Amino acid sequence: MIFPATTALYAALLALVYLGLSGWVMGSRVSDNVLFGDGGDQSLLKRVRSHANFSEYVPLALILVGLLEAGGGSHGLVQGLLIALLVGRILHPIGMFAAPNSARQFACRGGGILLTLAVLAIAAIALLLRTA
Repeated sequence: MIFPATTALYAALLALVYLGLSGWVMGSRVSDNVLFGDGGDQSLLKRVRSHANFSEYVPLALILVGLLEAGGGSHGLVQGLLIALLVGRILHPIGMFAAPNSARQFACRGGGILLTLAVLAIAAIALLLRTA
């Protein structure tokens, strides 16, 4: 087994994005004096959900891609999946604040979701094919 250096690099970059999202939520909580939940504030709710959505999807995606890389998967495939994951996770919170049903909402939020799900699906299928 080899060290998944490419996945490690992107994991570090994604950790910085996660810290940014955390600060974004904390800043809103402090300015709005909301210690728990969203306090009925729609903007804070969107920030909290962007942060939570990130934490729900990114760990599994990194595990799948890291296993693929460590198992000798194609560097191009690994790199492509990780770029897609990073772009998708940056687009998603941008789309959360776009006007409802706008092109920006569909492109950013929808695009972020689709990229993330595609990474999960492709990495999972690639791992299944490698172990078959």
